[in-house]
Amino acid sequence: MNLTLTVLEIVAPVFLLAGIGFAWVKLGFEYRIQFVTQLAMTLSVPCLIFVSLMNTQIEPAALTALSLATVVAYGGVTLTAAAVVWGMGLNRRTYLAPLIFGNTGNLGLPLALFAFGDAGLSYAVVVFAVMAIWSFTFGIWLVAGAGSFGKVMREPLVWGTLLGALFLVQGWQTPKFLTNTLSLLGQMAIPMMLITLGVAVARLTPGGIGRAVVLSAIKLVICVAIAWTAGMYFELDHTALGVLVLQVATPVAVTSYLLAEKYGADAQSVAGLVVASTLMSVAALPILLAFLL
Repeated sequence: MNLTLTVLEIVAPVFLLAGIGFAWVKLGFEYRIQFVTQLAMTLSVPCLIFVSLMNTQIEPAALTALSLATVVAYGGVTLTAAAVVWGMGLNRRTYLAPLIFGNTGNLGLPLALFAFGDAGLSYAVVVFAVMAIWSFTFGIWLVAGAGSFGKVMREPLVWGTLLGALFLVQGWQTPKFLTNTLSLLGQMAIPMMLITLGVAVARLTPGGIGRAVVLSAIKLVICVAIAWTAGMYFELDHTALGVLVLQVATPVAVTSYLLAEKYGADAQSVAGLVVASTLMSVAALPILLAFLL
């Protein structure tokens, strides 16, 4: 009973905030999702990542092990997902990226924070950064046939991660007034991303729901198994292992739909994956958390 209550306390704020965004749209209120997303990814999330890493008490060696485990995990997920897409005769441009990349930002960061505290958030931003770099290069190439290393290096969240890691390794701290300012900016990120997730799901018009449910279940099994294996191989501690599995196992990100829409892939099928995997996560993530805690 205590474990059940703990899991509910972790997931309830996440889905309630997403529910607020969903209800906001259904009630007909305006929500400028492009502006909010740009504000979060350009300003708030980089500040959150930087301050979390700068203030963490986690050993640099542990963060290095997690980084390597994350790279291996996403490499394994990429190869396995490619085999699934090929074996089922699916269109690569439409289905491969959504099966690889999860919602590690909007959903993964809040869950890691609520489940594992500040240390979990510090680990989670590392996984998020590795995923983002892979997504901005290989992920864009999958959908559009083009990726740019220069674009990655212009992303504020990448610099927030690199600078945060540097400050962590060197033991540096920003002046108190600046730390407080950056912390306030970072505190906007989690509620803003969750509400935006609900707004985005409410606006989607899904297609191919039957296939989407099957693929969502396959994605969940693949991601959990590979992330767990990678974490065990690199001998991650309990918190790092839990965060890695949780982050990699998050449902299909709304950004996959936006990329499909932008570059002419089958956006409605991707929308079906987003909706199906997100709804599946309502039941799956609490069960997964019960094993990870």
